[in-house]
Amino acid sequence: MRLRLQRFRCANPACPRRTFSESVGDVAVSHARRSERLRVLQRHLGLALGGAPAARMAHRLAMPVSGDTLVRLVRAAPLPTQPEPRVVGIDEWAWRRGRSYGTMVVDLERHTVLDLLPDRDAGSVAAWLRAHPGIEVIARDRADVFAEGARAGAPQAQHVLDRFHLLRNLSVALHAIVAHHHGVIRAVGRARVDYEVEAARAVAGAARPPTAIEVRKQATHAPRRARHSELKRLSEAGASVAGMARALDLDRKTVRVWLRQDAPPSWQRRRIVPTILDPYRDHLEARWQAGCRNAAELARGLIHAGADIRPRMVRDWAMRRRRASTDVMDATPGSTSAPPWRPPSINRTAWLLQADPSTLVADDRRFLDRLRVEAPDLAKSVAVATRFADLVRRRSGESLEAWFAAAAATPLAKFAVGLEGDRDALRGTITTPWSTSPVEGQIGRQKMLKRTMFGRAGFALLRQRALIAI
Repeated sequence: MRLRLQRFRCANPACPRRTFSESVGDVAVSHARRSERLRVLQRHLGLALGGAPAARMAHRLAMPVSGDTLVRLVRAAPLPTQPEPRVVGIDEWAWRRGRSYGTMVVDLERHTVLDLLPDRDAGSVAAWLRAHPGIEVIARDRADVFAEGARAGAPQAQHVLDRFHLLRNLSVALHAIVAHHHGVIRAVGRARVDYEVEAARAVAGAARPPTAIEVRKQATHAPRRARHSELKRLSEAGASVAGMARALDLDRKTVRVWLRQDAPPSWQRRRIVPTILDPYRDHLEARWQAGCRNAAELARGLIHAGADIRPRMVRDWAMRRRRASTDVMDATPGSTSAPPWRPPSINRTAWLLQADPSTLVADDRRFLDRLRVEAPDLAKSVAVATRFADLVRRRSGESLEAWFAAAAATPLAKFAVGLEGDRDALRGTITTPWSTSPVEGQIGRQKMLKRTMFGRAGFALLRQRALIAI
C-alpha cells in the first residue's frame, strides 16, 4: 500500500517539530508498519489459533507474519468493555491438573467470560466481587473456597448451588450406602439366579423341539440305527453271527457287541478321569445349593476339614458349575434372543436404584423389589434420595424442612448435615433457573485454548485469549 501525503511546516518557533504530515485517518496509526485492517485480521488469527499455527495460516492467506509478532498483537489487544454483571457463575479451572488451579467468572445472562483469576483462593474471589457491587446472584458448587469468598465479597447476593454437583454428591452418598449393604445385595442376587436356574430346568425338562445340532446328529446316526434294527431282526430270525456280519458288512466282534445293546453305541464317549476332588463333590454341591458360591471360601472349608487339595482345583470346579447353570438357562426356548440375567455389581445396583423404574427390565425390577424387602434401611435412603432429586430437578414443591426431617432418620443424614450450611443456597437452586452449566462450557473452551498454547505462554496471554471471544 502506497500513500501520497501532504507535508506541512510548523510556523511556531517553540514547537519541537519542524515539519509534520497530514493524518491518514483510520487507515493506520502513527509509526505503524501495517494498516489497521491488516493488524486486526492478524490479531484475530492469533486469538483463534495462537502463534505458530496462525503464522502458517497467515502465510497461506498472503499476509506473512511471524508467530512472535502475532503473540505481541494478541497481548496488546484491548479487552472488551463488559456491562456491569448481575448474575455470575464461579468455578475452578485447572492450570496443571492436581497441582495448580485458577478461578473463572462468567456472566450467566450473556454467557461471556468476565475474568480469569490465577488462583483458587477465597480472598481473590472476594476482592473481585467487591469490585463489582452490582452482582445479585452467584451460582457455584459446594466448594468452601467459593462459598467463603462469595459471602465475604458480595454479602448482598443470593447464592445458588449447581444442580449437577448436587445430584453428583447425592449419587456418591447413595453409592456408599449401597456398598455398605453388599452382603444383602449378593444374597438377593444369588437367590434370584437360583430361582431362574430352577425355572429353566423345569422348562428344559418339558417337551421341546430339537435344535439344529440335534437334527444333524440324528441324521448322522440314522444309518447306524437302521443297521442295528436289521441286526436285531436277523438275530430273531435265527441267523448266525458270521452270516449277519457278511450281510451287514460288519465285524463279528461288532455284531456280538451290538446284539448285547438296545441301541448302537455312540462314538462320542466322554472320558472320565478321576481327580483328587471326587470324594468331596457331594459336599461342594451341597454347599453350592445352600448359597455359597465363593470358590475361595469353599476351598478354605475343605482344607480346614483336612482335605489335601489346592484352591485352584475348587476354583476350576466352581467355574464349570457356573457354566453348567448358564447352559441350562440358555437351553430354554427364547434364550437365544435375551442373555440370562446376572446379579448386578455394587455400581450397577446403585445405578438401578436411581433409575426410572419404567425403563428397567422385569428381572431388574424383581431384584430391586426383593432388595427393598431385605434391606429396609437402603429402601428408605433410596426413597429420600428420590425425593431430593425430584425437588432439585422438577421442583416438586416439597419444603426443604420436610426433606431434612426425613433425611435425618436415614443413612443419608450425613449428606443432609453437609447441606445444612448451604440451606439458603439450596433454596436458591429450587427457586431460580440459574446454574453453572455456562461456566462448564467456557471451561471446556479454556482447556482447548490452554492445550493449543502447550502451557508455555503464561497466564497473561491465556487470559487475553479467554476474554476476547472470537
